[in-house]
Amino acid sequence: MKFILGKKQHMMQCFEADGKVVPTTVISAGPLVVTQIKSPDTDGYVAVQVAYDEQKESRATKAHLGHVKEGAYKHLHEFKDIEEMIVGDKITVSAFAKGDIITVTGISKGKGFQGVVKRHGFHGGPRSHGQKHSEREPGSIGGGLRNKVPKGMRMGGRMGSDRITVRNLEIVGVDVENNQLLIKGAIPGRRGTLVEIIG
Repeated sequence: MKFILGKKQHMMQCFEADGKVVPTTVISAGPLVVTQIKSPDTDGYVAVQVAYDEQKESRATKAHLGHVKEGAYKHLHEFKDIEEMIVGDKITVSAFAKGDIITVTGISKGKGFQGVVKRHGFHGGPRSHGQKHSEREPGSIGGGLRNKVPKGMRMGGRMGSDRITVRNLEIVGVDVENNQLLIKGAIPGRRGTLVEIIG
């Protein structure tokens, strides 16, 4: 299984050999350093822990420095069911190739408190029914004989900042020199969002 961590940069156009235009997201990915191998004997499961995005040692905790041994990193992440690695191995974008089909996971943009029209796609009330100020209101929530609001009732509330997974995305290009992946289509999150790429 191929995997890497990266940060979303921006979107751009790519032109294929036949002249077709492809919408592309640029991801600045890796390199990752393997910091720990988890085994069933010591941890109860099989996984590889990797570190990404170096930072000053003065900004890291003593616990982090003691665990990683060499350098300090902003992100530690685990990928399960991977065994064939040793501590100190490096993972770069060269593991991927043009045409690979991948799965990308990231945190979507936070939108704050939103009403039912934006959050759930409600249509609101019609002006033709004699109302001026309630086009975007939720309307009745089905009172009847009940004395409480049913669980799961769609209402206004906090929207965004969810963990989103997008499957079956295609890699359009790999730039090994600049540690970048060009991925066809859109990816969740703002610029700078940490994304997990699995192939």
